[in-house]
Amino acid sequence: MRNRKFQFYVALIFILITLDQALKFYVKTSFVLGDGFNILELPWAQIKFVENYGAAFGMELGGKLGKITLSIFRLFAGVLFLYFTYTQFKRGAKKIVLYALVFITAGALGNIIDGIFYGVIFSDSINTVADFLPKNGGYSTFFDGYVVDMLYFPIININWPEWIPVIGGNRFTFNNYVFNLADLAITTGAILLVKFYSSSKLK
Repeated sequence: MRNRKFQFYVALIFILITLDQALKFYVKTSFVLGDGFNILELPWAQIKFVENYGAAFGMELGGKLGKITLSIFRLFAGVLFLYFTYTQFKRGAKKIVLYALVFITAGALGNIIDGIFYGVIFSDSINTVADFLPKNGGYSTFFDGYVVDMLYFPIININWPEWIPVIGGNRFTFNNYVFNLADLAITTGAILLVKFYSSSKLK
C-alpha cells in the first residue's frame, strides 16, 4: 500500500514535468524568439518566448564550461531532491511537505531537461522557428541548452507621471519576469513549505 502511495507522488512528478515540457515544446517549435501572443486577448497575460542560459537572473557563469558545470550540478540536485522526497515519505512526513517536495522536484527536473538536451534536439530560435531534431544538428551540445520561458504577466504596465522626481516619465512594469511551468512549480513548492513550517511554529 505504501509503495502505491509513493507511486502516486512519482506519477505527479511525471505529470508536472510532462506539462512543462509540452508547453516548452509548443513554444519552441511555434514562435521566433521574442514572439508570442496575448492570452484571451488580455494585455497583462501573455505567452512571450524568451530563453535564458540557466543561471539566476540571467547571469552566465564562466561561459560554456560554467554552464555545463551548472547543468551537471542541477542534475545532481534534482536526483537528490527525488531521493529526499522518498526519505520524507518513508518517515511519514505530512502531505503538504510531500506535495511541496513533489512540486520542487518536478520543477527542478523540468528545467534540467532544457539544459541537458535542448542544445542538441532543437535548432536555433533567432529569427526563425526552431526545428525539432534538425538534420544539421542542434544549436549547441549536451548540457549547454537554453531554458525556455514563456509565461509573462505584466499586471501593471504604465509610465510614471512626468512631475515625479527622478523616475518621472520612466516605464514601470509590475511583475516584469518571464517564467515557465517548472519555475511556477518550484515557487508553489517553496510557498507550501513556508506555510507548513510557519503554521508549525505557531502551534
